[in-house]
Amino acid sequence: MNISKEEQRVLHVLAQGGHIRHQRGPNGRILDADCFTHDGAVLVGCPVVLILRLRRKRLIESRNSGPYRISQAGRLAVRAQADNRTR
Repeated sequence: MNISKEEQRVLHVLAQGGHIRHQRGPNGRILDADCFTHDGAVLVGCPVVLILRLRRKRLIESRNSGPYRISQAGRLAVRAQADNRTR
C-alpha cells in the first residue's frame, strides 16, 4: 500500500502511543481533529483530510467512541524509523 510522507509521520506517532482526538458536527462528520503524541504534544501538520484518508484506508480506528488509534493494518503498513527520543 502506498502511504504518503504525512501519513507515515502520523502513523509513526500513533505507533509510539499517540492518539487523535476529534469533534463531530451535528451531522456526524468530523469537523476538527488534533493528533497528540504520547507525551501530550500536538503534532503540527495533521489536517482533517489526512485523518479521513487514514480512516478510509483502515489504518486508524476508534473503539467505543474513543480517540483514534493505530489499527493492526496501520502497524503493518508503517515503516520502521529510528527513535530519536532521549530517555
